[in-house]
Amino acid sequence: MAEKRESIHGQWSSRWAFILAATGSAVGLGNIWKFPYITGENGGGAFVAVYLICILLIGIPIMMAEVMLGRRGRRSPINAMRHLASEEGASPHWKYLGWAGVIAGFLILSYYSVIAGWALAYIFRAASGSFVGVGAEGIGTMFGHFIGDPEALIAWHTLFMVMTMVVVARGVRGGLEAAVRFLMPGLFILLIVMVGYALNTGHFNEGLAFLFTPNFDKLTGNGLLIAMGHAFFTLSLGMGAIMVYGSYLPSKASITKTVVIIAAADTLVALLAGMAIFPIVFAYGLEPGSGPGLIFQTLPIAFGQMPGGVLFGTFFFILLLFAAWSSSISLVEPAVAWLIENHGMTRKSAAIWCGVITWFVGLGTVFSFNYLSGEEFRLFGKTFFDLLDFLTSNVMLPLGGLLIAVFSAWIMRPEDAREEMRMGYPKAFALWHFLVRYVTPIGVSVVFLRAIGAI
Repeated sequence: MAEKRESIHGQWSSRWAFILAATGSAVGLGNIWKFPYITGENGGGAFVAVYLICILLIGIPIMMAEVMLGRRGRRSPINAMRHLASEEGASPHWKYLGWAGVIAGFLILSYYSVIAGWALAYIFRAASGSFVGVGAEGIGTMFGHFIGDPEALIAWHTLFMVMTMVVVARGVRGGLEAAVRFLMPGLFILLIVMVGYALNTGHFNEGLAFLFTPNFDKLTGNGLLIAMGHAFFTLSLGMGAIMVYGSYLPSKASITKTVVIIAAADTLVALLAGMAIFPIVFAYGLEPGSGPGLIFQTLPIAFGQMPGGVLFGTFFFILLLFAAWSSSISLVEPAVAWLIENHGMTRKSAAIWCGVITWFVGLGTVFSFNYLSGEEFRLFGKTFFDLLDFLTSNVMLPLGGLLIAVFSAWIMRPEDAREEMRMGYPKAFALWHFLVRYVTPIGVSVVFLRAIGAI
């Protein structure tokens, strides 16, 4: 029976510990960095409305499926899928779904660590007053010089990777759980502080109207697909992190209630980030649709002009660091768990090996902004960083999510899924099964086909 299975890595002390950890995995740079600028680029309120609907119909059902597979397998994603496929009488090739998730998380962390290093560096820049009185051109030049300096990027990348591996090496309760118990409350407190400041800019209502007043005339078909894609990616689905975290979930915990809370918390962070950022953007006459540079090039202009900008700029980049750190520890956990299970490594050794290899791969991203940024080093017009980002976000994660839905609803016996889900209400299980069997595969397939240019 599923209840008798236990992970050799231990388990969370409670359902709330899992909620904090999984929310930490889901809440990352995508919430604080990406969500505000793609909302700005796609018209605000209408985009947010579609995004929330997609969270309900695509994100939550797949997340429930991934947690369910992790808890039933009680192993790293690779070994869990091998075991579950055998249990269901399916092809052993399903283990490659686990491999895809582990590799995707590994590759994402390699460039995620570099970008998180930027946030780490900008904490000190903000705290030192480097943005004070500096205009748009000066901030742009500052950022250009920063990413053009490979030695500096390597140093910050290294520091962030060490921070990540120290947590992972300490284990499920001593490392992962202890870290998120500190990081997640800290993140929410910092967000509330930033929203509190935004309340006093005189443009808070304008920011709220931008976020929550739907104007569907401004939402294009492409914007709709972006909302659908971000709803899937923001919950850390398809990369093995949620599956391995699910394997540490206590047997009696309700998967449905837990996942709904995680999705709600993740969405709340994204909306609070928008509520903190857009009033500041409007107050200083900046462009809400300024793209990926919104965080590192646009907001520092405002921090350099606003009263208390040194303090609030520092708070903001600490917030960004917390979000990145809580996600990074989940990205490498599947690989660490596999090395422990299959090669008998200690957790410390596995974390060191994963950290070193990921660090080396990350050098390709570092050099993508300087030494390897020229056209002669590009493949299909993309730098090494762009290729990794495209491959993981647009190919590996959607395919992983699609296959999770297929296995959960088409390969796994309904009675086994029902036993592990423990919903209690037959109609609730029937609704989830219908969504993950028909609706979510179609939605994720559309995201994937759009990403590869097929639609």
